[in-house]
This record gives sequence, structure tokens and C-alpha cells, in this order.
Amino acid sequence: MRQFTAVVNPAAGGAATLRHVAPLLRAAGAGLETEYSRDLAHAGELARRAGRRGRAVLAVGGDGVVGAVGGALSGTGTPFGLVPSGRGNDFARALRLPAGPGALARLLLHGEPRPVDTVELTSAVHDRTVVLGSVYAGVDALANRHANRARLLRGTASYYAGALRAVAGWRPAGYRVTVDGEEHLCRGYTVVAANSGYYGSGRRIAPGARVDDGLLDVVMIRHTPRRLFFALMRELAAGTHVHRPQVRVLRGREIRIEADRNVPYGADGEVDAVLPVTARVLPGALRVLYCDPYRTRPPDSTRRR
Repeated sequence: MRQFTAVVNPAAGGAATLRHVAPLLRAAGAGLETEYSRDLAHAGELARRAGRRGRAVLAVGGDGVVGAVGGALSGTGTPFGLVPSGRGNDFARALRLPAGPGALARLLLHGEPRPVDTVELTSAVHDRTVVLGSVYAGVDALANRHANRARLLRGTASYYAGALRAVAGWRPAGYRVTVDGEEHLCRGYTVVAANSGYYGSGRRIAPGARVDDGLLDVVMIRHTPRRLFFALMRELAAGTHVHRPQVRVLRGREIRIEADRNVPYGADGEVDAVLPVTARVLPGALRVLYCDPYRTRPPDSTRRR
């Protein structure tokens, strides 16, 4: 029976969520110890320490702590599980984890670890940071910053309010995006290098992305009138925005994003820095307890050049 260490983000309601899952794990005979993180760096340190002791590690919280713990375990072979309790839970959504505590506990107890890709970021600010979901540079990073600072709104509402505020003051940026050595120019709102298809609390920014294919989906949204951009934002819920002429999707293993001015970028809802940044996929670097979410693959029409 597995021995778990749960790394909990108390600020994301992790302790309350774990109380529903922990008794089920212990009743089945699993060992479970709980560690509370002070911040994301501390969460990564706790995860590495537990992994060295041969324990499976659970990230209990939102995308920030999931990315920090998963990034810390990338390349170590340590089994990694998620107990989602945050505002967005986008990486858990991409894995299609069961919502109920009973089904989630059974998966953590009996599921086989599957290889999942991670993403290594390098920039002037971050010598080497490993994240799980996506890297986004532009108006969405600004929107995420506003959402993280929101006090009265949570979940999708906070992201939508943050997006409205960000778009209102945004001016198009000139991007240079290098995908596996080939340069592409784009003037517009954002460039996203996606391992997971979801970001911003359930928005399907890259509906063709897979976490296990050794590739990143690169989504570039060109300049368009604001009224059309808001229509495009609504289409993110279903992922149909990729059919618009203002949206271009590429795929690659290493992506460098640069801009002609100071453009913010983020990753897994937490990294807050300024371009340029390079994202490189690390194929199969993380062993995750999850069910195969790709039994029905998105149509190839969502991937285009």
C-alpha cells in the first residue's frame, strides 16, 4: 500500500479538501503524513524531501502549488498525485481527475503512475523553473495578476473581471516567437505555449494540447478590435476560438517568446515576470497518478499552421 506525503497550501483551502480524502486513504491501509507549505518554494522543498524518502507526493491546492510540487518532482521518478482545491484547478481539469473524494481516493490508491511532460522555463529572472500547465505572455498574464489580487471574487468570475480590466488598458505588442528554430512574427494580445489545454479557470486555450505527447501547442492571438476580442474570449470556453483567422496554432519542443516592449508572462497561475522567456518540453519527466484523459482526442482541425 502506498505511503503518501500531502503538501498542502492552506491559503487555497487545501486542508478542508484533504479532510474528505484522507480518511479514505487511511481506511484502505495507506500511510499519510501532512506537510503545510509556507510558499511555493517551500512546497517544492517539502516535495523533494518526501520523494527522497520513497513516498508518493500529493499536491493539495490550486495550480500554483500543483505546479511547484510537480516541477520539483520532475525527473525524480517520484509518484505524484493531485487533490485539487484551488480557484482554477486547470491541470487537474486537463487530467480529467474525478471530482468526488471516493473516486479520487481510489485513483490515488490503485492508479498506475503515467508519464507526463513538464516544461522547463529559462529567462533573465528564472535561471531554471519547471512548470506543468502553460506559459502565457501578454494580456492574459496581466489578467491573471489582477485575478490573483482580487479579494471579493473567486474562480471564473475573478479571471473574467481581471480580463476586462487588462483588456481595457492593453495596447498590441509585437512578438517574435521562435518555434524549434523557426521565427514567427505576431502583433497582438498574447502568445501561449501550452502543455495542458486549459488555463484561466477552465478556458480551453489550446484544445489540441496533450500532456503526454512531447510537444507544446503555441497559440498566438493577433490584434483585433476589442469587441471581437471579447467574442473570442467567450469562445475559449469551448475552444472554438482556434477557428478564427486572428488565431494561429503551431507546435514544437522549444519555444522562445520575445516582444518589442516589456510584456508580462506567467505560468501555472503564479510566475510573474517579463519577457523574453524560453520554454522547453521535458517529455515524460513526471509520473502522475491519473486516468488517461485522451481516449477521445480533439479533432486535428484544431491544430493548424
